[in-house]
Amino acid sequence: MTSSLQADLVTRHPTALRADPSRVIAKLFLPGEEGNEAHSRAAGIVDRVLALPESEVADLVAGLLAVFAPRHRDYRDILARHAVVVASRVRAPATLSTARTLLLGATFTAEYAVEGAAVTNPSAVPHPDQTGLPPGALRVAVSLRCIGEGHLSSIGFAVAVVGPGPIVRLEPRTGPLTAGTAVPADWDSGRLRTVLAERGLDDEVTRAVLGGLDAQPDGGDLEQAFARVPADLLRRPQAPAIMAEVRAVAGSLQRVEFPPASALAQRVLWPALAVEINGMEDARFVRCTAPDGTVDYRATYTAYDGRHTTPRLLTSPDLRVFTTSPLTGPAARNKGMALFPRLVSGRYAALCRSDGETTSVTTSRDGQAWHPGRPVHSPRASFELLQVGNCGSPIETPTGWLVLTHGVGPMRTYTIGAILLDLDDPTIVRGTLPEPLLTPAPAESDGYVPNVVYSCGGLIHDGHLWLPYGIADARIGVASVPVDQLLARMTRPRADA
Repeated sequence: MTSSLQADLVTRHPTALRADPSRVIAKLFLPGEEGNEAHSRAAGIVDRVLALPESEVADLVAGLLAVFAPRHRDYRDILARHAVVVASRVRAPATLSTARTLLLGATFTAEYAVEGAAVTNPSAVPHPDQTGLPPGALRVAVSLRCIGEGHLSSIGFAVAVVGPGPIVRLEPRTGPLTAGTAVPADWDSGRLRTVLAERGLDDEVTRAVLGGLDAQPDGGDLEQAFARVPADLLRRPQAPAIMAEVRAVAGSLQRVEFPPASALAQRVLWPALAVEINGMEDARFVRCTAPDGTVDYRATYTAYDGRHTTPRLLTSPDLRVFTTSPLTGPAARNKGMALFPRLVSGRYAALCRSDGETTSVTTSRDGQAWHPGRPVHSPRASFELLQVGNCGSPIETPTGWLVLTHGVGPMRTYTIGAILLDLDDPTIVRGTLPEPLLTPAPAESDGYVPNVVYSCGGLIHDGHLWLPYGIADARIGVASVPVDQLLARMTRPRADA
């Protein structure tokens, strides 16, 4: 049912973004893994590839290049990398012809449609490139939750232009996708110490690894630190398990670079770490400004390993190079953290939902380790009886921090609302929207998950709130709202709230 507020204020634009199954990446495929088979089938497959006549190999590879090279950036390099993975099965890999090496790689490669099932839950930030636009227009980077086979989520992007005036258009999403290249990322020993301690790793083996890091003039080389662990410690019965766990934690810091020539809409952040191997969900991007004026992009996202969900942090100077790292502290315990775009009273701040149903505000000294949250918005209204949470990072206005919220009500219907927090002390609620800003319209009720409208963040441009939002976890729409009118419709919270 559409509320009077929606009818008066909200404009649903005809612009829509739907899943495109032609958007594919070429990923490593090891037959048997999908069924959790105990023994690898790679040896027999490699033998069959090696037994083919060279002329047949050449014909096969020519066909593969003709079909798949236009669909993938650096297709030959991808196949060569995947061939290296099984090179130990080849008696003399250096003697293989180029064509047979490419065929070997192709045999262990599969296309994956990153949007094969759905695209949903967007967030929006100003694009790093604002060139070539008419006056009054803003180019917007839109993050996407892309859902493919097996409900595996990755983080993709689209680009929109809003303005001048109340118009929005999506730029074409063309060209081959790229999952980027992992590059070395060095730990700060103090940060690694904090993460290890939160995992309960405070023993002599762990301390020896950290001491090895501290002893390095430049720091950061974990392999050197592991090599410096005294042999007497390594002979302890617990040492192998401890070393494995330290390595696992150390491996949770990753940096991914995308080719400079790639467009933003061609980049996909693909699950690569153990903690996110079953999906990277619901990135809430925000453009952050440091006290010295330095600007970067940050996002929290939910990592899913098949059993547990974990909030993690993405940072990027330009939306081309991304670093993903763990978050720690009592507030980093559940889905839906959302960062403030600047320091508040000299500290990092974020929204969180540590208890699973109440929105709280948490602070941090370094933006990595988060203190217990203070509740600011609990389920009260009829449209949020089950739980509440945020729909992205707080948006600064002259009268307060505008926080878009989601409420879950009867029939697990998701709606989008809003509250207003004090600029200097965001634990103080200055205003509450008495009814939902967006509820699922009749045409928005059906989809992958029915009766859901949901966003991971909007932005204000030229007096309007621009809100991309997921529809039934299947597709994305765009709404806009005059900010002044939205703020004027807010009411002061009840004294017992």
